[in-house]
Amino acid sequence: MIRLAKVEDIPRLQELLEQILIVHHQARPDVFKAKGSKFTDKELEAVIGDANKSVFVYEDETGMILGHLFLMIKEVSENDSPQKPVKTLFIDDLCVDKDARGQKLGEKLYHFALDYAKEKGCYNVTLHVWNDNAGALRFYECLGMKPRYTEMETILK
Repeated sequence: MIRLAKVEDIPRLQELLEQILIVHHQARPDVFKAKGSKFTDKELEAVIGDANKSVFVYEDETGMILGHLFLMIKEVSENDSPQKPVKTLFIDDLCVDKDARGQKLGEKLYHFALDYAKEKGCYNVTLHVWNDNAGALRFYECLGMKPRYTEMETILK
């Protein structure tokens, strides 16, 4: 079952966020720390309570949270830029517990995000994925996602 996250879910969300960090750290130790989270508990509580953001969890029949989905609606209005007005659902985070992978839970979360975006009147769904995260790249490409643009870097040491 996919449901909105609650404040009581924060400890489990933090565990999943740490799993994401480990994957990123292994791919890019020059950018990502080996431990930590992108949110403090207080910040995560604020995200859960933010009307402009939605956090969903995938919960199994025993009540165990096996994944999460952080969503944010971004809008470009007529006056904001040379771009046409567009409403985008941005997947800020999609995670399936490392022990629950291979059960198509990520697909379920992704398709839930697509349905949510349609319900909210969005034009598209976007996300960021690190090029060094080959598994995530394959996963999103298999779901039909295509690169939108590439951000390049030169590391100055």
